[in-house]
Amino acid sequence: MLKPILLVEDDPRDLELTLVALERSQLANEVIIVRDGEAALEYLTRTGEYASRAEGNPAVVLLDLKLPKVNGLEVLQTVRATEPLRSVPVVMLTSSHEETDVLRSYQLGVNAYVVKPVEFKQFVEAIADLGIFWAVLNEPPPGSLRTRRRHD
Repeated sequence: MLKPILLVEDDPRDLELTLVALERSQLANEVIIVRDGEAALEYLTRTGEYASRAEGNPAVVLLDLKLPKVNGLEVLQTVRATEPLRSVPVVMLTSSHEETDVLRSYQLGVNAYVVKPVEFKQFVEAIADLGIFWAVLNEPPPGSLRTRRRHD
């Protein structure tokens, strides 16, 4: 069972580009899209609109920094402070080059901080690489719902 990728993005253009890039990488993982930080937290904690979703955490959260309702740093802080979510990989995917944003993200426990490339080709390559690494190559923490490949 493949775990989904949670994409938290409010900008329609960046959302479309990210989806195109993930599609081109030919990942089989479902992509769950939420448009603000509040919805991301509801999805992750299985509350509100997502109270009845199946148990399990996403393979990775691709999180924008500047989001409506609850910003990306607040989402990250809540994820790292919530026991069942603490080990979920979070990649900050943002247009911010600001040193304070980078520093604060790492202080809060982000796994990677990626500045969105401006050029379409570079953007597609960066997203494809991220998706393949976190959804396919990365070994999830013990207790993950993903079916492990056996080497008998």
